[in-house]
Amino acid sequence: MVQDTHDSHSEEQNKERNEEAQVHKPKNKRKRLQIDDLDDNSDKRGVCYLSRVPPHMNPSHIRQLLSSYGDIQRIYLAPEGQPTEVTHKKAVGFRGKGFSEGWVEFTKKSVAKRVAKMLNNEQIGGRKRSPFYYDIWNIKYLSKFKWDDLIGEIASKNRLKEQKMNMEISAAKRERDFYLSKIQQSLAQKHIQERRKKKQKTEGQEGNGEAVPQKFHRKVTQKEPVRSGAFENEPNLPEGFVAAVAGLF
Repeated sequence: MVQDTHDSHSEEQNKERNEEAQVHKPKNKRKRLQIDDLDDNSDKRGVCYLSRVPPHMNPSHIRQLLSSYGDIQRIYLAPEGQPTEVTHKKAVGFRGKGFSEGWVEFTKKSVAKRVAKMLNNEQIGGRKRSPFYYDIWNIKYLSKFKWDDLIGEIASKNRLKEQKMNMEISAAKRERDFYLSKIQQSLAQKHIQERRKKKQKTEGQEGNGEAVPQKFHRKVTQKEPVRSGAFENEPNLPEGFVAAVAGLF
């Protein structure tokens, strides 16, 4: 009796497990189908380019404004560069994050073409209290452009930016090392000079109390030059005196 009860209980557990597996299996299959459809529809999508993003506008604002024209798949806005961002914040007083350009991917190419044709150089409009009411759309459809191209371009820009940053860091390190080496050389020279002065001072004080001999400087007095005509008034020697003196030798 107990064994029958145990067998029936195990059968019920197995049945419940099979039911749960059947319930979850279609969900996983649906997810896989959705991913496959997402990849298959990549050729059917269209990408629009925003050459200018109004101040204070972010991806959620763009999705809200453009989703009324068609389904939007993805949005990417490029952040402003550091100098541009600083200038913009000083001029406008906006402390948020600004964007310079953007890309919007629609699920259908026809929708992307229609949106670019309708909205380019047109007023954004909407509610009058909106900060973008008087701004103008700058939107263009990118023919034969896919989202993968954008990802590759962004990755390339990031690599170039990283390389430039590494080069600047390396240059800064070289300048720092050169400056430190010069400081060390200067300190070493100063230390050597101080040791020499200290040694000379010590040798001068020691050694039987004798002072260090100082260098002798000869002083030569300048004689006055002989003036012309100085010997005119002197008596002349007799003739033959010089010859007689010379004959003695």
